Order: sequence, then structure tokens, then C-alpha cells
Amino acid sequence: MPEDELERLAQEATVERFAAGQQIADYAQRAPDDVRMVLDGQVSLQASGDGAVLDTVGVGGIFGYTPLLTGGGMQFEAYAAVPSSVVRLPASRVRDQFARPAGLAFLASSAWTATAPETSGYRPTLTAPESDGRVVGDLIRGDPLIVDPDTSVRDAVIAMTGRHVSYALIRLRNNRFGIFTDRDLRTRVVAAGASVDVSVAAVMSAPVRTVTADLTSETVLMEMLEAGLRHMPVVDARGVVVGVLEDGDLLAASARQSFLLRRAIGSASDADELQRASRGVTALAGELFRNGTKASAASAIFSVVIDTLVRRALQVALAEAGHPPQEGVAWLTLGSVARREAMPSSDVDSALSWRPQVAGEAGRLRAIAARTHEILDRCGLVSDRNGAVASTPGFSRSAAEWSAAAQQWLDDPLRDRGLILSSLLIDGRVVWGDPALHTVPAAYRRMRDEYPNALRLQLLDALSGRVRTRSLRDVLARRGGTFDLKSHAVTPIVNLARWGGLAAGVTSASTPARLSAAAAAKAISEPDATMLCDVFLMLQRLRMAHQAEQMVAGHTPGDVITMSELSPLNRSLLNDGLREIAAVQRRVRHFGIPAV
Repeated sequence: MPEDELERLAQEATVERFAAGQQIADYAQRAPDDVRMVLDGQVSLQASGDGAVLDTVGVGGIFGYTPLLTGGGMQFEAYAAVPSSVVRLPASRVRDQFARPAGLAFLASSAWTATAPETSGYRPTLTAPESDGRVVGDLIRGDPLIVDPDTSVRDAVIAMTGRHVSYALIRLRNNRFGIFTDRDLRTRVVAAGASVDVSVAAVMSAPVRTVTADLTSETVLMEMLEAGLRHMPVVDARGVVVGVLEDGDLLAASARQSFLLRRAIGSASDADELQRASRGVTALAGELFRNGTKASAASAIFSVVIDTLVRRALQVALAEAGHPPQEGVAWLTLGSVARREAMPSSDVDSALSWRPQVAGEAGRLRAIAARTHEILDRCGLVSDRNGAVASTPGFSRSAAEWSAAAQQWLDDPLRDRGLILSSLLIDGRVVWGDPALHTVPAAYRRMRDEYPNALRLQLLDALSGRVRTRSLRDVLARRGGTFDLKSHAVTPIVNLARWGGLAAGVTSASTPARLSAAAAAKAISEPDATMLCDVFLMLQRLRMAHQAEQMVAGHTPGDVITMSELSPLNRSLLNDGLREIAAVQRRVRHFGIPAV
């Protein structure tokens, strides 16, 4: 805004103070006559009716402009999440600004989109992404905006507006870059009261994270979700920036949906609020899938949201316990969530690792783990049914004890369920705490060269999972027309991929990534790795479709399907896939077991 207009806006603005939990505005009842900016505190935007948290607005953020511009009420309400001061800006002054190029550029980069109000409350629209499965280099549109470090914020914003982008890259030494975004403008300039004449280098984020152009859109999206980023510079093989992607370029509505949910989870202050914020979290993957997102991407996004919920539940449990020592402790997620392959039916496996100096807190840490899983159960994420949870002694040890256990499993995999436990921990991923405390994978990266017998047993165990068209339980129950997609189709691929990854020196990774590594290491042939990957993705699609339908019908999601209910095409695909898995198992059994 020009200085004179900004001055008039400031003169007509008023500051309002709200207590925690107090309603600020109800946008479902009427179109607003003003727009508000958060001066201090935090504002929660909640769906009318069920009170689900849709978004949180921090210092410098504005809200109320979407219903103002659409001219009608929208199904959400604004509440003070904590004691907050809010600046009330007159609508007449603000509306004029949105009609200008800079205002339109802001709207284009905003995370909010106008959608028709629904009787059940405001729901972000989900759309099928065009970028699924493509490499990010193919998604670049236009050259990146790059400015010098001494460029003023004013000039950087003018350039951003002219190019219709919400970022500017800042060229630094040694071929590195910083980044300045619309978020930085709101939080580091506007909210901080800084002058727009300061250099952009003073308010940038540096160094910026980058990705290479050959990565798939799903992989890059996961990295952006985990780091909470909306912009990701893309570089070529020489490290030259070729463009910048926004989350909307990758998976616009799906990413936005998960961002909103993760933000609501992250702002929950206690177990009750966390339960409200995570309402319906298990339905997220199915909802994304039904609206056009590939099953693999929906599964990966769901896994990231589960990570966020686990971290917040753990933080709540720690706070309830009086903040015990947190340095030198790590929480591990295991199983399908760790591999980024979670389904709505997935349970939550976990483990704890700690440094020797906190060993005296073992009992207290296990109690906190039990409370964490209790909170997660209330949020709809059930604990592992076989007891693979951090509250038990078998899954909560010091880092040194985990290293010793890994060595024992390598020396004698058949002792004390070594094959089973090692498989769980190899998949494990640290979601809270020091990643260095996850000591098991390091021991297994030497497996092929130093422990060939243990690697042979891993393969024999993987091959013992024969592909079957009917489970024993189904036969005993005389339900011969049913089939367990997970146990008798997916698990054999996962186990074989885990062995192949170990043969290639790869531990924690997704099933497709392990198969690719196995092919590169010549543990299995490239055609077999490609075939298993294709079958795995097909099975995940069938599982997601089946579980999404179950949830819509009000049933608990699961993996047992009735063959007669499959379409002829899916039945044919499943039967063909099972034959391919069995064929690869035969070939690997014949050629893949190394001599000892």
C-alpha cells in the first residue's frame, strides 16, 4: 500500500482483546464487514457444527477476507486459541487493496480457496493432481526469481508481484541460496514492524533446501510436508537452480488438506484438544484416494500426518509427566508407517532408545510411552496388536542395548525372535529426538559382507511367506471366497524387498526404494524388481479402495476381501499379480540364496 493509504488504514483500525476460547467472529451467520490481523497470540478457525479445527492463524496472519470477497457466509468460526490481540481492519479499505495486482498476487498464493459452504461445515475441496508420479523437473514452469542479497524487501516484493510468484531466491556465496517468501513478509517484516527498505538478506531463510530434478513429485512432496515447507527450489545435476516448486504444483489440495490437519494437531494443548483436532484422521487416506490421489501418495501423506499426531501425543504425555529429561531420548515409529505405506487399517508400532545418562528414567519413560499410546488410541490410532510398543521392555532400551541386541540378532538370528525383531527395527524411523540413537540400522548395513549366514536366513524367512489365494482362517471359517490382501500378497513383497535392501546395504526405506536398490545391487533382476514394484502398487490401490469403501459404509477398515465382490478386471489383476509374486519367489529361491 502507498504510505498515505497505509496511514489512513492505521488510523481507522482498532485493536481488540480476546480471552482464550472466546469467539471472535462467526462467518457462517453473516458476511464480515471487516478483516482481522493477529497482533499477538493465536486464532483458531473451526468448522461450524462439529468444531473441527481447519486452520490456525499466527502473528501477522489475516483472516476473514475470503468470506468478505465472496460476499457470503462460510461455514467456520474464529476463536482465540490463547489470549490474543487482534487488529480490526475496515472492510472498505481492505477490499480496494485486493482489487489491485499486489492483492490479487496475495490471493493467488494464499492457502485458502473459496468453496461452497456445506451443511456439515467448511471442507477444503480435494482435486486429483496432475503431477502424480512425474519427476519434478517436468513440473517447472518459468525461470526462478533470483535477487541479490542487498535488494530491499520493497524491491523484492515488487519483483515477486510482477512475476506472480510468492518467493524470491537470494544468491549467496559458494553457489548457495537463501529464500524470502510471502510468509517471511508477514512474519519477519509486517509483524516485526521492520522497514520494507531493509535488505532482503536480513529477513530471508538460509541456506535453502533443494531437491534434484530427477526426483518424483511424491518424494518431494513428502519432504516438504515433513519440513513444513511451501516452496522447494529444484536444481539440475550440476547444482544449478532451474525453478522453484510450490506445494500446490505437486499435490495442491491434498497437500493443503494435510497441512491444515497437521497444523491443527500441532496447536492442540492437551489430550482432549488433540482428540478433537484429530477427529476423522483415519479417514484422511481414504478421502484423498476417493478424490483422485494415487493410493501410494495418499498412503504417504497419511503416514506423515500420523507422524505429526504421534509427536504431539508424546509431547502432551511428557508435559503431563512434569517434563522429565528429554535430551538423549528418541521415539521410533516402526512398520508400515515408518515405510510411508500406512493404510487406514494400520496400527501404530513404536520403540524408544536413550543414552546411558537417562537409563535411570527407563520406568518413567515407559509409563510416558504407555500414556502416549493411550492418547493415540483415543485419537483413533490403535496400538500394535502384537505388543510392539515403546511401553514394553522389549521395545524400549538404551542405544547401547539396541546395538548389542542387533549384534546378537546378526550372530544368531533364530535366538529370541531375532528375525522378527530385527525386521521391525530395520524398518524403524526416528520421528522425535536424536536420530543417532537409532543404532540398529548401522549394524545391518554391513550384513552382506560380514554376516552372509544371517542374510541367507533373512531370505529364507522372506520366501517362507508363500502367496496363497485363501488364508487358513478363511478355510476353517468356511469362507473360501475371501482373501487377505495384506498377509497373503503384500507382506511377501515387503519381506522380499527388505531382504533385497539389506543385500544392497539399505535399511530404512520404502518397499519400492528397497526393490530398486536390490536391482542395482544385482540381488534380484531388474525386470523382477520392476514387476514386484508394479504388483505392490496395484495391491496398495486395491487395499485403499477396499478400505475407503468400508469406512464410507461405517465399517472398520481391514484387508480381507470377498473375491466375488471384485470387478472382473481387479480380480484378474489380483490373480495375475499373485502369479508374478510366486514366480519371482521361485527365481530368487533358485538363484538368490548365496553359498555359505
